[in-house]
Amino acid sequence: MSFRSSFKVFKEVLMSNVIIPRAESPEAVGVSSKCILDLIEDFKNSDIEMHSLMVIRHGKVAAECYNYPFSAERPHACYSISKSITSTAIGFAVSEGILSLDTRLIDIFPEYKEKADENLKQLTIEHLVSMRSGKNTDILKNKAKIDWIDDYMKSPWYAKPGTDFRYVNENIYMLSASLHRLTGMNMRDFLRPRLFEPLGIDYPFWETDQNGIEAGGWGIYLKTEDIAKIMLCYAQGGKFEGKQIIPEEWTKVATMKHADNSLGTSKDASSGYGYCFWICGTDTPAYRCEGMFSQFGIVFKDYDAVLVFTGAEPMTQKTLDCIWRHFPAAFDKAGKEGFVAENFSEAISNLVLDRPSAGDRSGMEKRLEGKVIKMRKKLLLNLVGYPMSVLPLTVTYMTTDKAGNIDNIIFNFGDDVCQFSWSEGDERNKIPCGMDGKYREGLMYLGGIKYKVLAAAKWKSDNELILDIRPVETIAKRRLFFTFKDKNKVVMTPASTPDVKNITNFIKDGAKDIFSNKFVVMLAQKIIDYLPAIVEPVHKGKVTNKTVEDLHREAHS
Repeated sequence: MSFRSSFKVFKEVLMSNVIIPRAESPEAVGVSSKCILDLIEDFKNSDIEMHSLMVIRHGKVAAECYNYPFSAERPHACYSISKSITSTAIGFAVSEGILSLDTRLIDIFPEYKEKADENLKQLTIEHLVSMRSGKNTDILKNKAKIDWIDDYMKSPWYAKPGTDFRYVNENIYMLSASLHRLTGMNMRDFLRPRLFEPLGIDYPFWETDQNGIEAGGWGIYLKTEDIAKIMLCYAQGGKFEGKQIIPEEWTKVATMKHADNSLGTSKDASSGYGYCFWICGTDTPAYRCEGMFSQFGIVFKDYDAVLVFTGAEPMTQKTLDCIWRHFPAAFDKAGKEGFVAENFSEAISNLVLDRPSAGDRSGMEKRLEGKVIKMRKKLLLNLVGYPMSVLPLTVTYMTTDKAGNIDNIIFNFGDDVCQFSWSEGDERNKIPCGMDGKYREGLMYLGGIKYKVLAAAKWKSDNELILDIRPVETIAKRRLFFTFKDKNKVVMTPASTPDVKNITNFIKDGAKDIFSNKFVVMLAQKIIDYLPAIVEPVHKGKVTNKTVEDLHREAHS
């Protein structure tokens, strides 16, 4: 992994003229260099995969680093940080009189008034944005086959609106849908002149439903500095470089406690919830936006400071605990442990996240060259709506179109590169995989979404080929093990980073937040133990005598 200091990043890759100013050193703005180095080392020792880190104090970037292949110019999957962006859109809408926190949902969607029960008649925007809707949606439904608004409106109640906190993604989707209904535009277009353009944020990709309405609660991709700009605005009462961007009143109201989440599993999950912002369980006041797999934007209120982290650790509390071991202490220790900023850049440049290696070539290449490999479908995965894709589960599980069913694989071997092509449904892709110990960059389209990828290939033995494919704007990496046997038989064994076992442990912990019955929780946790073998099973296939030309003829016949 290659880390670059804030100074080099500032000179080399920041193209926008709307940037957060850079400090000459961490100590220059009251941040301990040693504490930052210790935090990075702690991430490594704790087996927490870090993709980026940025620390801002007194309106200036004290330090930043990017873990190759992640970089300052690449957007990153934000997961539920999306909720805080949607909350910000609601803040604009409230300040402009488009809606109010007391606006009822059925007044926005009057087609549901006739059959509305008393709970639906009482459900307001405030209930949605504070996660106190009382609605309990089915997280296992295939979103590609349902109308998201209708499904929400008809989903059951677990409590009366406003009485109980429960973290339901679809609450925030309904905020997105409400803005769409009231303004006639999607949320990105609504936010473009209000938030994105003033902060120099490129028009972001945001996953949508089938009607082009942003998911709201998930699905936005932002650069590390984009997250930092937005959180810096919140820390500064909505201002950026002296200009009011986000309504000041909203930055205060949204980051106050509005929901009692005291039954949460940790202090950070039980210290209060605002309008899509979490109150941190720290001794000094702090709040955060948070996304799955440890995406954070943290505001330290007493220190005029912001910390942004992106990564791939399923246990978010593990990452927070690591951060708390060093922050906010880093602000108090600045200048008291020796001035190390002169070698700061060098000190953070020697860590490696992900570097491929070269191997010997195999005589199997001649046998495979240009031949179509047919793979059998996994009926169970298709039945539950999660066919296995080149994209790892961490990427596909919340997308509308999950792609999947890898088939018609073709390898073309060159001197230093293996061209890997395959089909998933009606989409066909071809990407270069470096075989010389270097990644190659390519593009693939899956589930209707374009992904930039870095890929490498290596022969583990004469008949075992390993492919590493990392969609660099997501958190994940897919590894495919191909074993070629006699009689043209092929076995494909998938793996991924983050590891599916770690993800299932995270899901197990969250089961008690989804189900109230203890027996159901226990049963769900037992079932979850079997998920890794179910979602990443061994796939079998065979090498045929077909070529890509045969596939083209079949497709057009």
